[in-house]
Amino acid sequence: MPKGQPNKKYTPEFKIMVVETMHKEGLSYRETDRRFELPANRTANWEHIYLEEGKEGFYIERRGRKSTGRPPKLEKKVEEDLIAEVQRLRAENAYLKN
Repeated sequence: MPKGQPNKKYTPEFKIMVVETMHKEGLSYRETDRRFELPANRTANWEHIYLEEGKEGFYIERRGRKSTGRPPKLEKKVEEDLIAEVQRLRAENAYLKN
């Protein structure tokens, strides 16, 4: 996109209409992109979302980085065992230093 032009934002309804038109008329990605004046591969991305998540997938905000989230918590028994082992190893290390 040339400098100074804002990115174009497409509505979920428009995306659904484009993908469904492509399926009904048997258009290729290139033909669909040309017909609706879309950047290259935009239709392919939309079709992937449509097939994976359905129409609802277009209503999800996808900008920005994905959250990595917190790592899953360990089971209580495993956590206690690891803490006990760390304490034992620290005591052993302190004993060997002397």
